[in-house]
Amino acid sequence: MKLRNTLCFALVATLFSFKEPAVKNYQKLADGVLVKLDQKSSGDPQYVQLRVVADNIVQVQATPEAKFSPEPSLMVLENKNVKTDWQFQEKGKTLVLNTKDLRVEVGAETGAVSFFDKNGKVLLQESNQGQQAFAPVKLDNEQSYRLKKAFSVDKDEAFYGLGQHQTGLMNYRGWQIDLTQYNSVAVVPFLVSSKNYGILWDNNSITKFGDVRPYQQLSKLKLYGKDQKAGGLTATYAFDKKTGKAPIVRQESEITYEFLEDQKKYPAGYSLEGGLMTWEGFIESDATGDHRFEMPSSGYVKVWVDNKLLLDRWREAWNPGMSVFKAPLQKGKKHAFKIEWNPDGNVSYLALRYLTPQSAEDLNKIAFSSEAGNKMAYYFVYGKNLDEVVSGYRDLTGKAQVMPKWAMGFWQSRERYKTQQELLDVVKEFRKRKIGLDNIVQDWSYWKEDQWGSQEFDKTRFPDPQGMINEVHANNAKIMISTWPKFYEGIEAYKQFDQKGLLYKASINEQIRDWIGKGYVSTFYDAFNPEGRRMFWNLINEKLYKMGIDAWWQDASEPDILSNSSIEHRKALMNPTYLGSAEKYFNAYVLQHNKGIYEGQRGTNPNDRVFILTRSAFGGLQHYGAATWSGDIAATFEEMGRQIPAGLNFSLSGLPYWTTDIGGFFVENKYDRGPMTPQAQEEWRELNTRWYQYGTFTPLYRSHGQFPFREVYNIAPDDHKAYQSIVYYNKLRYRLMPYIYSLTGQVYHKNGTIMRPLVMDFGTDKNVLNINDQFMFGPSLLVNPVHEAKATSRKLYLPANTGWYSLYDGTYQKGGQQITAAAPYERLPLYVKEGSILPFGPELQYTTEKPAETITLYVYGGKDASFELYEDENTNYNYEKGKFATIPITYNEASKTLTVGKRQGEFNGMLQKRTFNVVFVQPGKAKALAFDGKADATIAYAGNATSVKLK
Repeated sequence: MKLRNTLCFALVATLFSFKEPAVKNYQKLADGVLVKLDQKSSGDPQYVQLRVVADNIVQVQATPEAKFSPEPSLMVLENKNVKTDWQFQEKGKTLVLNTKDLRVEVGAETGAVSFFDKNGKVLLQESNQGQQAFAPVKLDNEQSYRLKKAFSVDKDEAFYGLGQHQTGLMNYRGWQIDLTQYNSVAVVPFLVSSKNYGILWDNNSITKFGDVRPYQQLSKLKLYGKDQKAGGLTATYAFDKKTGKAPIVRQESEITYEFLEDQKKYPAGYSLEGGLMTWEGFIESDATGDHRFEMPSSGYVKVWVDNKLLLDRWREAWNPGMSVFKAPLQKGKKHAFKIEWNPDGNVSYLALRYLTPQSAEDLNKIAFSSEAGNKMAYYFVYGKNLDEVVSGYRDLTGKAQVMPKWAMGFWQSRERYKTQQELLDVVKEFRKRKIGLDNIVQDWSYWKEDQWGSQEFDKTRFPDPQGMINEVHANNAKIMISTWPKFYEGIEAYKQFDQKGLLYKASINEQIRDWIGKGYVSTFYDAFNPEGRRMFWNLINEKLYKMGIDAWWQDASEPDILSNSSIEHRKALMNPTYLGSAEKYFNAYVLQHNKGIYEGQRGTNPNDRVFILTRSAFGGLQHYGAATWSGDIAATFEEMGRQIPAGLNFSLSGLPYWTTDIGGFFVENKYDRGPMTPQAQEEWRELNTRWYQYGTFTPLYRSHGQFPFREVYNIAPDDHKAYQSIVYYNKLRYRLMPYIYSLTGQVYHKNGTIMRPLVMDFGTDKNVLNINDQFMFGPSLLVNPVHEAKATSRKLYLPANTGWYSLYDGTYQKGGQQITAAAPYERLPLYVKEGSILPFGPELQYTTEKPAETITLYVYGGKDASFELYEDENTNYNYEKGKFATIPITYNEASKTLTVGKRQGEFNGMLQKRTFNVVFVQPGKAKALAFDGKADATIAYAGNATSVKLK
């Protein structure tokens, strides 16, 4: 045995040609260094490799095996032919790589990696806390490993990104973030630090981040009933009062009704419909400090600790959402505890688990822990600011395209237009009312009931789909359509995919039925298979794209083969994939599915910009013409508030295009069960008004939801302030199109970000690190959504080191202060950063109705300002070939001079001449927003630089 091990090591040493200086176990490579470690146990790495990707990007890989797994990354598209100057040195038992921006050290004996800036300041250090990085695991017939990597971090550091999570958290510090694809959770394993670095965790499996200790069931606490009896909480299962049945009362130590499989755990004979459940008593911990709780729930739920209400939310019964909260507990003390749950349906979900306080040693550590992988790989990305960090992510995973201009206008959607006439009537009504509309959306079930996956219209409801599409186009709108990667058993498309072995068969074998009609058996295709992706594109191309469909709505792309099934069952339902075990690839399905559509359409019609809206995300999704929406969310103010940090963290994850269902998707019974009461109707109107106001300043501006209908004229009559406010912001969005489309151009040409958490622009102001309900829309507009019912003001923070103007009246305030801003029903507080240039175009009914021949430039003085106006051909990819134009606009505060610079570039149809009307706003000289007001200066522009003095 000893001889065989010696021979194995000799063979590996020969293969890697290790040199023998002071440290004998490394090899300097063309792009980095490979270190051979003394593997003391099977869970330790044998090799650690550092690779210089760019001056600010370094890849770290480790493996417990004799060689690295050859599997390519699904996320990373980096060009490995790029050459970067870097230097290598050996300092005792430390190996050092130096680039222009970074110093990276790896211990020659430990393999631990540390990152420093060019001045030697510590940025991040690996620290696996003495635990093995690799734990062997058997996946079917495949050997793999559970992976864990911990890092030491600064005590004041904040963490963001990781996709879209709807618990209301902005800064993840101290929490566990579950990276599992789910309806309303979109996973992007890219972490961003307030210290201006990012970690792209290159793993496709389910992952935890932060405090990755396993959550504990309540039974791990000491529990007492409301009568002080030890052993559990007093659980009361009250029946619907109409039944006259006495409640079931028992002592319980766990609450685990999280998945479909758990529905059988309810007490025998108990019916959820109309019921009310409570758990009451006392909890006692053996630790002192903040205990963090995690609660997936649907229906109405409230939680009290020590008589303090910590959670109060509603979520539709069929689609639970995650909540987190914390409570300070004292060791050995009984704390009053109560949960009240109205399941609001005959199937509903609830669970509760907790984490004890972190140890002092762990408070300044974070970790990634993944279920499966044959190697550990991550990329460290550094920048002078968070824009550079996001840019580095896109350098690795692919650029985000310039979205077609129409996509930046307003979209109207409904769940669902049941006939083609319904859809056409909506387009006509918008045009009749002269309200801006660029896109109408046809959601699911346009097919015959038993033909899901056919991508064919039901001719009884859509008798002339080609005529419908043509008429939408004739009304100067685009049409998007919903397709799913799902097929009913036995339909023609199912047979075609099945013949080639391209379908997951577990749900077919289990004969799982969905919720449509009598219930139909279905499955999803394997998007990891290149042939599956080609066939799916060919199907939607033949059935839909050739008729003129403009864009794709990819629903259930997690994939959601069986909603609310346990995670283990969900993995089993997509096992095996073309690439291997579902455990290894679970989170990456959405990436492969949308990649196939993008590549298919670009191959079929290279001149038509792809646009995809999908209900999930993953690292690299932005490269495939895809945007994400936040899933089937609840129509409540509380849920609206959670959307804001969800979208901001999504943007910091490197994916620039995101949207919510304005108004929320699913509604409480008071809104859709018979005629609304006057009170409910006014609540509904206010909720939609506030959500429309917020949605105007998200990257994509889109209304969608179940009944009641979401068109503005169905929400309120035109003399109601709800209608008037919604239309006001619609007009403002279209007026801002020169600004918005320029931001869209920056997304591609400069790796820009449209919806910007305050930490991106004001990171040196520590007051912004945890702000979760304010953001910048582009470089100039500070957006402060109102997400509380009946509010007519809201507290907000004006970031420091700059001043702020009200967009509406031009009044000026200094930054660095918290204020209470007026927020009347019709308006949300909007501020413009001092030293900004805002271009406003003409009033439009759709984005390309007329060119912006006259642009009103609002110049907000007090500091120097600049803005680059961007234009191209709007719907094709000629911008990738240089067919676009930019106009640099600058303002110099010292000389009070505005310069519209020389135009750069050209494209077909470009405006040769235009007029700029300039409005100058200064501290102490407020000017209200008025597009037809008197200009302070007028510039006739023909492409050459022109300057004017402003007073």
